[in-house]
Amino acid sequence: MAIFKILLFVILPLAFVLHLAQSNPMFIKNMVQSPPPQKIDCDGACAARCQLSSRPNLCNRACGTCCARCGCVPPGTSGNYDVCPCYANMTTHGGRHKCP
Repeated sequence: MAIFKILLFVILPLAFVLHLAQSNPMFIKNMVQSPPPQKIDCDGACAARCQLSSRPNLCNRACGTCCARCGCVPPGTSGNYDVCPCYANMTTHGGRHKCP
């Protein structure tokens, strides 16, 4: 009976986690706590990023969300995503870029 409990509560969950790790390499990376993003002035950075936008309120809202999560905003009014990869890789449910 003791062997069954060990199998059920230790080995089986460990095997499940290892299976997930092998099938999806990002699983382990997502499990590890990443350091908190650096504190930057998101309002100022997003105001500069969205100054030429045709929809500045929408741009500032999306940019603010991305800045809070990533801790960075690419310079300029568009492009330059290589400076902040987290900002560039964030997508909406529809698969489009979330961050302006």
